[in-house]
Amino acid sequence: MNASLDSTRLSLRSYHRKSETEVLAPLVVAATVDGAMRGDIVRSARSLLDDLRDAQADGWVNSFLQQYRLGTEEGTALLSLAEAFLRVPDPQTADLLIADKLTDADWSDHKGQSSSMLVNSATWGLVLGKAVLGDSTSTLKRLIAKAGEPFVRQAVGAAMRLMGQVFVMGRDIDEAMKRMESKDNRGFTASFDMLGEAARTKSDAERYFQSYAAAVAAVGRNPARGHSVSVKLSALHPRYETAQSAKCVPELADMVRELARSASALGVQLTVDAEEAARLEMSLDIIEQVARDPALSGWDGLGMAVQAYSKRARPVLAWADALGRDTSRILQVRLVKGAYWDSEIKHAQERGLSDFPLFTRKAATDVSYLACAKDMLAARNIRPAFATHNALTVATILQWTGAQRDFEFQRLHGMGEGLFERLVREEGYNCRTYAPVGGHRDLLAYLVRRLLENGANSSFVHQLADQSISEDELLADPVEKVMAVGGTPHPAIAAPADLFQPERVNSGGLDLDDAVILEETVAAITTPVNVNGDARVSPAEAVTAALAAFPEWSSTPVEMRAECLDRLAEYLEENRSQLMAIAVQEARKTIPDALSEVREAVDFCRYYAARARIDLVPVELPGPTGERNVLRHEGRGVWIAIAPWNFPLAIFIGQVVAALVAGNTVVAKPAPQTPAIGRFAVALAHKAGVPKGALQIVTGAGDVGAALTADTRIAGVVFTGSVPTAKAIARNLLADDDRPLVPLIAETGGLNAMIVDSTALSEQVVRDVVVSGFQSAGQRCSALRLLLLQEDIAEHTLEMLRGAMDTLNMGDPADPATDIGPVIDQAAYDSLMAYRASVKDRILHEIPVPKNGLFVPPTVIRLDDISDLNREYFGPLVHVATWKAGTLEATVAKMNAKGFGLTMGLHSRIAGSSAMVEQLARVGNLYINRSMIGAVVGSQPFGGEGLSGTGPKAGGPHYLYRFCAERTTSTDTTSAGGNASLLSLDDG
Repeated sequence: MNASLDSTRLSLRSYHRKSETEVLAPLVVAATVDGAMRGDIVRSARSLLDDLRDAQADGWVNSFLQQYRLGTEEGTALLSLAEAFLRVPDPQTADLLIADKLTDADWSDHKGQSSSMLVNSATWGLVLGKAVLGDSTSTLKRLIAKAGEPFVRQAVGAAMRLMGQVFVMGRDIDEAMKRMESKDNRGFTASFDMLGEAARTKSDAERYFQSYAAAVAAVGRNPARGHSVSVKLSALHPRYETAQSAKCVPELADMVRELARSASALGVQLTVDAEEAARLEMSLDIIEQVARDPALSGWDGLGMAVQAYSKRARPVLAWADALGRDTSRILQVRLVKGAYWDSEIKHAQERGLSDFPLFTRKAATDVSYLACAKDMLAARNIRPAFATHNALTVATILQWTGAQRDFEFQRLHGMGEGLFERLVREEGYNCRTYAPVGGHRDLLAYLVRRLLENGANSSFVHQLADQSISEDELLADPVEKVMAVGGTPHPAIAAPADLFQPERVNSGGLDLDDAVILEETVAAITTPVNVNGDARVSPAEAVTAALAAFPEWSSTPVEMRAECLDRLAEYLEENRSQLMAIAVQEARKTIPDALSEVREAVDFCRYYAARARIDLVPVELPGPTGERNVLRHEGRGVWIAIAPWNFPLAIFIGQVVAALVAGNTVVAKPAPQTPAIGRFAVALAHKAGVPKGALQIVTGAGDVGAALTADTRIAGVVFTGSVPTAKAIARNLLADDDRPLVPLIAETGGLNAMIVDSTALSEQVVRDVVVSGFQSAGQRCSALRLLLLQEDIAEHTLEMLRGAMDTLNMGDPADPATDIGPVIDQAAYDSLMAYRASVKDRILHEIPVPKNGLFVPPTVIRLDDISDLNREYFGPLVHVATWKAGTLEATVAKMNAKGFGLTMGLHSRIAGSSAMVEQLARVGNLYINRSMIGAVVGSQPFGGEGLSGTGPKAGGPHYLYRFCAERTTSTDTTSAGGNASLLSLDDG
């Protein structure tokens, strides 16, 4: 790589987390046009708007947006139905889905209202569906309901396929190429994308590779037509992730190189699509390796996409130009607005990153697009392709290019009809249609994403369809919009650090998708940490010291106690690397798990400090005049906090600081497997201002815990661990008839089930099963233990699960490529392996493990019935049973009957099913269409019921109260004379 290419990569890195205001400043300058040019651009744009509106009558998308606003029940219902219907194999669930989506919406107002035959066909089908599945009081409707449901399913299915045809160019490459020869596509070329979900398995990736290879070969049979092929790297590798880059980058480079060599030989252009920000630098590495292939020398058909919503868009373009110069080629570059905006926002917020990798305002993206377009037109080694449906953007580019034609516009198939036809057929401009290819069943999720993206309130396509928006608003200068707000981020989108404001600051994370940060983190967590604790004390000595410290600590104002917690949060973040190192080395956590551990501990400190300031101040209660009633929450005394080894920092800290901020003193006992991280955390708490007497630590095995809970001087116990241990503690607290009754807060395990019906997306289900069942080696109390699949989709789901499991890496938890480390100790290993041996005939799938170490193979175990599993196996073992359509309620009842009540998952697109499970499930935490682990403090208070715990829920608004004694003082304010408040009243 030459110096120029080096410098562009450095620049690119520096832009990733810059503030929106800072990044926009030079973009505004580049995108600004003078007054005269602005007038010409607006006139041109108005002409393009006229073309668009002339085509609107025949444009399905515009007609759809007019008929079914995405904010309405009908629009949402139609999209939800389209996303799931065609993948449902059984008629019973299909009927439930139709009824769920159609019965509450009012379709009758839309009958025959659109000029689009497709929209009207869909509407009549949906009206019929509502009639059949809705109110059936009349004899006619009852008859239709008996005989008509198959017909309704067929009608709705046909409507869904019609929707798919609008956005899918063809079911295979031959059909797509044939369709490109139709009258509607005259003058346009295509970029065919063999679209599908990202690969979850190696077989998925191989199938997608073969489809791309076939597409290149098919397009190459007539290269003069000018069509091209687009590839999505995530479809070619199931582990396209930074932590797996040492393996996935060279493998992807080999695959793309092979496709590129075929494309070069056949005269076909090949473009690498852009994906999430986390994958950007890997994609550049892959593109560069392909560009440097000697066999591709002199070929100008290699292309890439750049997303204008990215803060790094301009530096990426500079890099692309430098790469073209360095490899003596013209790089084909497609500039798009970007397709992952909402998920990127959520990703940054969830992970507590320093800033977003993209712009938060639509106008800022438009400004970035224009600045990038100007750069592309000036670049010597880039041939620009401008993918947009925005008339103002198109008009601006036309103004800047003048008579130049050595570039092209691009549009999505099914979108923007009317915008480019005149430009292509009468004025000689080039336009390429981005054309998805594949079966409608697989592509309707993509259809929904495109509709939602282009139906957002701020999008040009949506605004064009909205008759209430004037042309002046449509053609408003984005530069002026950005300048009017000073280039600031969108005020309604909380920055990651501000996610929980004004209550508290979000815990800071590490961008482990950044290769440099990941490398630095690996170096830090492999450095040994010396933990110097105080001299060991006995349980009795610790309780004595804590008891002596109680009066002073309990009388410390709650604000001062809360400040100690806030300082502790700061110290935890300052010592993040050391804490992560101990978690990896002592608790055998992987790097992401260790980071989550520290962040959760920080969140507990800040959350309980914030709640204490609100909840633990005296409250004046109502009463009759002349009386004052005050409720106070005060510390009870000495609390024993017994933490588990699976969350040796987060739960340990959460227990301790909750008790402390409530005014109690604490004797903390970490698990015998993880004493070092407990001692390190207590030292930080002392440094933060918690008196040493107020927070004692004792280490040891179960006998130490028994001695602590048997001490009659204690005021409460908070415990996380097994059910048998919790029951033993409860018995210990009641063993002496003379001791006071003290509270026990217990959080124990569970038989956590994930229920999956046939409307669920298999790729999403498998991802969540792998995360919920196998992450942390299955050693989370919330981990998935029992996967309950509707029998109609069980075989397909399990086949995909097997493939996804085969991509997992087991090994040293300090290795960033490791997905699953060893279990905690020999006892856990022996117990789990003995159980596996006892059910070896029921094992459906397992993966190989390293020869040395306490590695339990991630395993899927078949059950004949839900009743076959009645105890928790605390490791990477997922049991599978099936249930029949129509028995969801009974399935939930069977899980309730087991007596556990910690977590449950549900994957379903039927809102009614979600509501029913929410009402019936006796669990503390229900997770719908997501993984079942990773509860967030303050957002997802965690804790169970029944055999799974006592409550209140950790990280929730009621937790602190359980640590407090409630005391009320009632004062007769008239005892020294008359009622002053009444006597002082005027006549009013």
